[in-house]
Amino acid sequence: MKLISAKFQNFRLLRDLRLDFSTSEDKNLTVIRASNESGKTTILNALQWVLYGDETLPNKGKGHRLFPIDMNVPDGRAIPISVQVDFEEMMSGKNRYRLIRSVEETTEGHRQNPKVELFEMTETGADPIHRPEARIARLLLPPNLREVFFTDGDRALNFIEADSPTNKRKQVQEAIQALLGLDVIKTVLGHLKKTGAGLRKDSRNIGSNEELAKIVTELEEIDKKVERLESERDDAIQQLEAVNRSLVDIDRDIETALVKGDQEKLNRGLQKAEAELKGVSDQEERLVSEHSQLFRKPPLFRDLLAPVLEKSFEKLDELRDQGQLPRTTIPVLAERLMGVTCICGESLDQHAEDGKRRREHIEKLIRESQRTDELQRCLTDLYYGSLALKPIDITDAQQPIDITDAQHWIAEYQRISTRRDKLDTQRAELEKELAALDVQLQEIGDTDIHALRTTKQEYIDQRNRFNDSHIEHERELERLTERHRSLTATHRNLIHNQRRGRGILTRLDATGDISQILQNAYNRITNEELQNVSRSMNELFLQMIGADTQQRAIIQRAEISNKFDILVYGPNEHALNTDTDLNGASRRALTIAFILALTKVSEVTAPNVIDTPLGMMDGFVKRSVLKTAIQESSQLILFLTRSEIKDCEDIIAGEAGRVITITNSAHYPNILVNDPHINEPQALRCECKDLGVCKICQRRTDAEIEDQSEF
Repeated sequence: MKLISAKFQNFRLLRDLRLDFSTSEDKNLTVIRASNESGKTTILNALQWVLYGDETLPNKGKGHRLFPIDMNVPDGRAIPISVQVDFEEMMSGKNRYRLIRSVEETTEGHRQNPKVELFEMTETGADPIHRPEARIARLLLPPNLREVFFTDGDRALNFIEADSPTNKRKQVQEAIQALLGLDVIKTVLGHLKKTGAGLRKDSRNIGSNEELAKIVTELEEIDKKVERLESERDDAIQQLEAVNRSLVDIDRDIETALVKGDQEKLNRGLQKAEAELKGVSDQEERLVSEHSQLFRKPPLFRDLLAPVLEKSFEKLDELRDQGQLPRTTIPVLAERLMGVTCICGESLDQHAEDGKRRREHIEKLIRESQRTDELQRCLTDLYYGSLALKPIDITDAQQPIDITDAQHWIAEYQRISTRRDKLDTQRAELEKELAALDVQLQEIGDTDIHALRTTKQEYIDQRNRFNDSHIEHERELERLTERHRSLTATHRNLIHNQRRGRGILTRLDATGDISQILQNAYNRITNEELQNVSRSMNELFLQMIGADTQQRAIIQRAEISNKFDILVYGPNEHALNTDTDLNGASRRALTIAFILALTKVSEVTAPNVIDTPLGMMDGFVKRSVLKTAIQESSQLILFLTRSEIKDCEDIIAGEAGRVITITNSAHYPNILVNDPHINEPQALRCECKDLGVCKICQRRTDAEIEDQSEF
């Protein structure tokens, strides 16, 4: 089929819009130029809706509004919504048809009067086709091919960027099978399997053989168990792939976190640095106290009074040298009186007359000395009492003094100051270390490597459980398959001996033969056509990205594996991850190459309608993708932004049979230069030709470029 035209009424932004598509074989390209928020995706969705119905809408249309949200209508009034498409059916001689899908929708979201109309366009007019559903199903492509031929540039990446390998594989497999007609074979195989089960069930009533009935019952139970186990096995495989994907992600998270730093290790370092800083603060606090107390200690007064005291110490030293200090006469005489012998050796015995006389004489001397020795006593006390104030000469080479001697104020001051300076330096270093650790921890954020490793181990445990479950299911399926084979042989022998059983056996054989033929055909077509799609995709992809395999380009080849995985390889057959190792342009090119390869191998004539296919591309790749898509498609309809068109103007001018510009009236006055005189947002078809500019679509950036070109 080829699209000829489309008309939209009240479908969201498309209040009243008509589009005409190029059907020329020479110029098969239609470009719909539209900026963001101008209705490109809405047109794509409307085309799918008219062809395939509510199944194409988000949530299958439930709760999804179709009419323009700002449409001012009385409450309860139904708004008519319709999309009309004219198309050409190529299989039976280019017959032309018109398909109209319509519905009425209230402002509360209720839909009523849905209608689908199909007309065959003839020279005499439009002939309505009654009960059109069957004819529509025959004329249109299968619904599961919708996203192959009606492609959202971002959503199409699901073929290579789905949330799991199973989903990617399933989407690729379904697209290939549907386009090659393999889904029909699968459906028939399913019917044949049910037919075989029904025939075995009928054989239960042949005769009165209890063993036969028991075998049929067990075969039915095995079929149910196999179906359940296959479903559980597939679930286990999907969960296993999800866990493996999570393991890859968490390994990447751990690696990224380790590059920034180990949070656990950094926290330990932070705690250590904080403890050391607290220790420094405590020492500084003690030294501040010591420093303060230093100004209250005698050494400060001694050193400050040293010049004044120096002369007094000189005089006292002189009296000491003369023997006048210390004065010891009275203590010595008093000491003698305590005994019975004088210092001269004479007796001081008070009971003897001479001794009594001598004792009285000494007592007299003591009394006389007490009257004359007061000054010497004061000088003696001063001498001994002032020794603590005598300065310590730390420069005396004969008597080296420890500079940390607490008796020397300068030495003590130097000790405290030196220690405080060292602590200041240590504090500054610790504060720098803490700041650096804080920055690293902020970069890591809430990433806890220990927690990540714990989670990784949990994933590993889950992977092991799912893997064990998968293995157990495979073993059980093998056992059941072998049991099914054995029971089937016994079942055949038992019904072979029954007259009525021979007819059932003949039909079972026919069913089995047909199933085997179809299965062989399915496998052959799958293998052969899958290889053809794979080869074609590889050629188109390498052509699009300009990869020279002879020059050892980063991307060497792409293929679709026998498991329906789209794979990409670099030098030395190194597998590249399509999610992470390919840039955005290459991923889009690979997706478009896959879609075009499917179309080419299936030899289906159908439009390729693609929304923003050249996003994230520039230069050579963008031009090459556009050229290849034009060459390989029988009808190519592209929704392009101005940035996508940039650098491809010459290709579009030479290859496009139709160029249409769509403008959103709501873009005035911020983006559009001229007032469209329309109050509500609406997609407008411009009057301009090709890639020109008219009064409807002229943008302020266009006007600025024109102004700059005048200088």
